[in-house]
This record gives sequence, structure tokens and C-alpha cells, in this order.
Amino acid sequence: MERRATFDNLWIAAALIAPQLLLVFVFFYWPASQAVYWAFTTQPPFGGSNEWVGLQNFQQIFADAVYWNSVVVSLVFAFLSTSLSIAMGLLLAVMVDRQLPGYSVYRFTYFWPYAIAAPAVGLAFRFIFAPDAGFVSAVNHWFPNLWNPALDGVDAMALIVIANAWKMAAYNFIFFLAALQAIPRTLNEAAAMDGAGVLRRVRDLQLPLILPTLFFLLVINITESFVDSFGIVDIVTGGGPARATELMVFKIYSDGFKGLDYSMAAAQSLVLMVMVVGLTFVQFRYVERRVHYN
Repeated sequence: MERRATFDNLWIAAALIAPQLLLVFVFFYWPASQAVYWAFTTQPPFGGSNEWVGLQNFQQIFADAVYWNSVVVSLVFAFLSTSLSIAMGLLLAVMVDRQLPGYSVYRFTYFWPYAIAAPAVGLAFRFIFAPDAGFVSAVNHWFPNLWNPALDGVDAMALIVIANAWKMAAYNFIFFLAALQAIPRTLNEAAAMDGAGVLRRVRDLQLPLILPTLFFLLVINITESFVDSFGIVDIVTGGGPARATELMVFKIYSDGFKGLDYSMAAAQSLVLMVMVVGLTFVQFRYVERRVHYN
């Protein structure tokens, strides 16, 4: 019978896990506990200790039409960004998996966008799609005001969706490529010999076999679109125009750090956390039923 490895000296084990536990406590559990405390209390206008108000903060945000607008905007952004980024990542992975000329160079460079910080991505796309410079300015010259994210909410939403999808497509590409390369080549060769074209092989053979990876990326992308999109929105649109791109995470920042209403911001952060957990539960409860791991 194989004997399990044990530590004779518990101090060694404690010393090894202490740094990780300290990081988790300092950067997760302590801020989370503070957010819960602030969500159920309020700070007096002239200073002093916080006063317990129970569910009053939540009642105020649920009665606020501006807050519900941020919820709708976040859901639309999450759906569009996730769909586009997964489609882009899958397309790139299929092209590289076919080992077309230069595929090794593409495989190396396609991952770079994910290594770029979100504010840098937002700044780049803000200049690339500026209505008064570059290619877009030429389009606007022939079709006046066709593209202006500063004034048109639809254009602004499209811009942050494209920027976030471009960043996440690199992340999706790596996982899709690994999943495709895990499929035995004999299956693709047999399908090709039976007369199946590239698109037919992707649809009927490769996609069913990489469904577990697709489900994993669906969960990750939806979560990222809710919690990691602040940098892009802040740099590109600032939540405008007319709150058309004010995502929930950006509204938390605006109310907490600009409006200095920490209690309302903390309550919104708890709602956002519950929403993300709920969406993840729904995906595991209903979407995963269609995923086969064997």
C-alpha cells in the first residue's frame, strides 16, 4: 500500500502556506468583509462611526432607474463581448490548427493582446476609432456623423465591445487551439477521406469534441466582462454618452470614488457579486447538461 507523504515538522508546512494565506486574507477576505460592513451601514454626513441601516442601501439602489440602466447595459455588453470574443478565438484557432503557411508565427503573436493591460487596450482603440483621425475620419467625410462614439450610444457600446473582445479573443485562442490539437489527427483525416470539407469537419467533428473547453471559456468570458471591463470603459467612453456604456463595475467606481458614497458602492458590489455567482450557477445547472466530457 502506497504511503502518503507527510510533514514531520508542522512549522515547515505552516511556513510554506502562510504567504498564500496572507495574500488571500489581505486582498480578498478583508476587503470583502469591509464591503459587507459598508453595504449595511451608512456614514454620517459630519463624520463619526457608521450607523446600521440594514437593507436601506439595497432598497435605494433597486428603486434607482439609473442603476437598472447599468444592469441592462452590463448584460448587453457581456452577451455581445462574450459572443464576439469566443467566435474570434475559435476562428483563429481553427486557422492555426490547419497549419497554414506561417502558422507558427500566428500561434505566437495571437496571444499578445491578452498580455496588454485593459487601460492600454482602451487607449489604443480610442485612437484607432477616433471619429476625427485616421480611416474613420475618411469614412465620416463621405458619410457625415456615421461614426461618433462621443455622441452616439450605439457607437460607444460597439467600440467597448470590440476592444474587450479583441483582448479576450487571445485568451480564448490559446484554449481552443489546445483543445483542437488534442483531437486525434486520424479523426480529421478519416472525415476528410469521407469527403467532409473544412467547415463540415469543424461543425460535426471538432466542435462537439471541444464542448468542455467552450463551456469553460463561456463561464470565464462572462465573468470577465462583468468584473474586468472597467479599464476599457474608463479610458474609452467614461460611461457615456448619456450613461450608454455605464457598466455596473464602472458605476460602483463612480459612486464610491467620485461621489464618495461608499455605502451605496459597497451595496452595488455585493449585488454584482451575487449576479455573477447566479449567472455561473445557471450555466453549470443548465448549459453544462449539453456538455459531454467522454
